[in-house]
Amino acid sequence: RAADPLTLQLKWVTQAQFAGYYVAKAKGFYTAAGLDVTIKPGGPDINPSQVIAGGGADVVVDWMPSALATREKGVPLVNIAQVFQKSGMELTCRRDSGVRTPADFKGKTLGVWFSGNEYPFLGWMAKLGYNWSGPNPDVHVLKQGFNVDPLLQKQAACISTMTYNEYWQLIEAGMKPEQLIVFKYSDEGVATLEDGLYATEPKLKDPAFVDKLARFLKASMQGWNYAIEHQPEAVKIVLENDTAGVQTEGHQTTQMGEIAKLIPGSSHGIGYLEPAAFDHTADILLSGKSEPVISKRPEGAWSHAVWDKAFAK
Repeated sequence: RAADPLTLQLKWVTQAQFAGYYVAKAKGFYTAAGLDVTIKPGGPDINPSQVIAGGGADVVVDWMPSALATREKGVPLVNIAQVFQKSGMELTCRRDSGVRTPADFKGKTLGVWFSGNEYPFLGWMAKLGYNWSGPNPDVHVLKQGFNVDPLLQKQAACISTMTYNEYWQLIEAGMKPEQLIVFKYSDEGVATLEDGLYATEPKLKDPAFVDKLARFLKASMQGWNYAIEHQPEAVKIVLENDTAGVQTEGHQTTQMGEIAKLIPGSSHGIGYLEPAAFDHTADILLSGKSEPVISKRPEGAWSHAVWDKAFAK
């Protein structure tokens, strides 16, 4: 029979962060599952949740804080799998800014990504009791572009980085590790779930669509397992799909190694959403007294239906 078409919208540009999907396509895992998968790269002006809300994708990669905030605004996103079990998010500071602990953030300028990426940061600041808006904010938020220039040019004391990307951009730009102090969200107890797979609630009521997603999920996790076990080959496949030609083999090799550390963790296998991890993310997003990211505990925001169909024994 003809392969079933399925469109996946990524959260960011083609890079090793999404190696598993590119590997699944290149190695024929999707084809073997009866799927014709189109992978759409993201970018600074692309919000995956808005793409799926507009019908531009069947499934998207997004961070859970963004997905839950979007769900509260009326887009019925549902987590069908949680690929990254650990958080790669950090705040990286210049030592010469005087920052040594989170108490030193007060009065400082901190670089933050927006477009849905700001929610983990806002949850952390709420937990610290710092406000970031109004006439006398405790911390000054700099809307950070998707680069590391604000730290290199001393426009901010700290900027947002990922363990697998921007931190290494700073090192590649000539900064030494000893010039930096890194606060990992996971070490601070404020890590939220990052790259997960999301579909929309109405479509999950269609058994044929759930079957298609289950085949996609199984083939994608096969791709991730292969990418982790064959990292040089996975990097080569990523670079072959980088039509913009912006990635380098060295940076993608580092990124693939760091990404591989974030995926394992669940005793059920990669891609399984642990309900306790969901609750932890929701708790952080609810923690702000005056400015919580979400106003009420989400109901129906995740489902194991696709996972169970994909991996039923």
